[in-house]
Amino acid sequence: MTTIFTKIIDREIPADIVFEDDQVLAFKDINPQAPHHVLIIPKKPIATINDIQAEDEVLVGKLFTTAAKLAKEWNISEDGYRVVMNCNEYGGQTVYHIHLHMLAGKPMGWPPYSGAPKQSA
Repeated sequence: MTTIFTKIIDREIPADIVFEDDQVLAFKDINPQAPHHVLIIPKKPIATINDIQAEDEVLVGKLFTTAAKLAKEWNISEDGYRVVMNCNEYGGQTVYHIHLHMLAGKPMGWPPYSGAPKQSA
């Protein structure tokens, strides 16, 4: 199935790409929910989390290591960031090609950030 993400990978439609290698592409979300909001996608089309196979484990892990790499490059890793992957309609998925949302640049904790010092476990 062709999705908007497939068209971005194939350069059929433009995107503000911030990272790319042979397996992963990351680009700015067109409707950002935070100062830093990028989508990190595998170039291999996988429709939903439910469709991830054992042979995809390394590839899916690479989505997370890409998020960590970008956070470090953008000097936001210490303040923190959120990564989210939605699955199917009730989970909020709108494009059926798995993608990791990486959001940062403002407090996003719940309950709302209080400025309290971090506690150790």
